[in-house]
Amino acid sequence: MRRIISLGPALVVLATASSLLWFAPHILRALAASQTEAQILLARRTIESDDILERLNLAIRAVADSVEPSVVHIDVLAPEGTRRRFVGATGSGWIFNARGHIVTNAHVVRGSRFVRVQLYDGRATQATIVGIDPFTDIAVLKIDAETLVPVPRASGERVYQGDRVFAFGSPFGFKFSMSEGIVSGLGRAAGPALDSGGFTNFIQTDAAVNPGNSGGPLVDIKGRVVGMNVAIATAKDSSGTGGGEGQSSGISFAIPLVTIENVVQQLIETGKVSRGFLGISYDPREFLEEGTGRGGVSVRIPSDGPAARAGLQNDDLLVSLNGQRITSLQGMRSLISNARPGDSLKIEYKRDGEQRETSVVMGEMPTSALIQPGVLEDIQDDLGLTFEDPASAREFFSVGGAPIITSVTERSHASDAGLKEGDRITQVGDQKVSTVGEALSAMIDQGLYIGRPIKMAVRSIQDEAERKQTLRLWGGRSKPD
Repeated sequence: MRRIISLGPALVVLATASSLLWFAPHILRALAASQTEAQILLARRTIESDDILERLNLAIRAVADSVEPSVVHIDVLAPEGTRRRFVGATGSGWIFNARGHIVTNAHVVRGSRFVRVQLYDGRATQATIVGIDPFTDIAVLKIDAETLVPVPRASGERVYQGDRVFAFGSPFGFKFSMSEGIVSGLGRAAGPALDSGGFTNFIQTDAAVNPGNSGGPLVDIKGRVVGMNVAIATAKDSSGTGGGEGQSSGISFAIPLVTIENVVQQLIETGKVSRGFLGISYDPREFLEEGTGRGGVSVRIPSDGPAARAGLQNDDLLVSLNGQRITSLQGMRSLISNARPGDSLKIEYKRDGEQRETSVVMGEMPTSALIQPGVLEDIQDDLGLTFEDPASAREFFSVGGAPIITSVTERSHASDAGLKEGDRITQVGDQKVSTVGEALSAMIDQGLYIGRPIKMAVRSIQDEAERKQTLRLWGGRSKPD
């Protein structure tokens, strides 16, 4: 009997412990569930009492509703190889004015023989190319349509890092799409594929941009254009859709509005672009970073240029143009090119450590000065030829400095025009040419990229006889067979 009594307390403790082990998890789960329920109820009450997200949704919807009717989808057909077959590509654009001018990227429509624009309301119409500027990758189209609504532009307003922006376009053919992001950086260079003309100064954004977005507008929180989608910082896609960009990786670029407005207005008015010329030269290695306390670029001043006439001297340190500090060579070039010939450009500079300022009346930059390697390669690919400057002084003087055609692709535009390897181009239109740059710039100025026939004088390598040839980028018909 004593043994049974002595085991009693131990059994009670064991039973109690077992009960606690059994019921404790249930109690804890019940408490956790109660806490979660209370948290959910509090969150719901907070959502119901605070309409900030609802107002944000309404604001973003309003941006979409105000911008989408001004966005267009672009389909193009371009000749491939023999020009007996055509390849299609897509891109985007936006309505610039009520007269039917559409802005897009040059690479979307360059070399195309048929361009169709589809409006947001479903209307589709053939477009004509008003002008193309391959150096800034900007093109202007024209359509005949009624009740067009231009997208508003944030003219004269600065864009800041961190600003919320929205990208519109037709990624992968999904027409009239919209994505959201922020301005990640300013004054960016997108690489050799995009800055071949030397004009970069891009807006960097993390808004999703994919093939087909090219040419679409980048807008601010008020639905105003601040830039135009142009590139993605990834490897190129071989499909050719949307200009051959890669897929979005959170880094994309847009042409700033100040560049767009300057180029577009000139293309509409004259069909070509005149750019400001400051008359300076510089060594890229002599650019000084902001952190040195001497941010800017040290320049050389030719004796007969606009800068020299304004009093600038060799080794002056340029620090700002029209109030914008020089933070990169690309940005400086873009600021200069956005000024037109005859404009006055305010320059702040340092000489012997002393801060000074002056105003320069801009000259006009020759187009030949813009023919960088990337532009040269693009035009040669479009035409189906390669050419180079005379290789020696003897060769230069024997043909008057005429550029030499070194190869012609079979069944290309160049071969159709009768051009042959070894031919020397001595004249384009009424302009005598002595270098590749002069020849290409004359072709562009005379409407190569908008389908105009380019007349030229060519000297044959066989008999040195000069003959007339006509080169046209796309066959002369307005639409494909």
